[in-house]
Amino acid sequence: MAKAAAEAGQVAARIGPLDGRSVAAEGVSVTVLAPASRISLRAPQGSLPALGKALGVSLPRKPKKATEAGGRAALWFGPDEWLVIDMDGKDPVADCVSVSALHSAVDVSHRNVGLMVEGPLAEAVLSAGCPQDLSRPAFGVGACSRTVFGSAEVVIWRRSETAFHVECWRSFGDYVLTFMETAARDAAG
Repeated sequence: MAKAAAEAGQVAARIGPLDGRSVAAEGVSVTVLAPASRISLRAPQGSLPALGKALGVSLPRKPKKATEAGGRAALWFGPDEWLVIDMDGKDPVADCVSVSALHSAVDVSHRNVGLMVEGPLAEAVLSAGCPQDLSRPAFGVGACSRTVFGSAEVVIWRRSETAFHVECWRSFGDYVLTFMETAARDAAG
């Protein structure tokens, strides 16, 4: 069947590991985000202005910070490391090609799946599996961190007072979503 589709010039649709799944409980919902383009970006400080201009989003220079512009986000992971997420289907690697300043941009789109955890109990659901302090004073809007949720490495980014964007490896997607479902039921009481 795949051979026939290829001969007909058709492209197979990408099917995500969590497509069609979600979690809803009183005070919280978890939705699977649409596929996004992602790059792991490494660069020295001197390259950041040129890269930020090419990508259309400034690269944060402070720990645990994220910036957003034009459907694209840059999450700080270290002094020379960022995760860039394009939520509009554009290719950030292509934007980096024209930059002559020293950098490494690796497409990791296939590796991750994104989840949106929203509602007044979102923080409680994430805290059920994350040892990091996610309270508003310690982890305010715009904060991001590479951490763990249960036994899986994740990235948590606080998008608003009651909404978190969570990135995890596709292979851990079922585990993370199932853990969140249990935590949501517990938090809703």
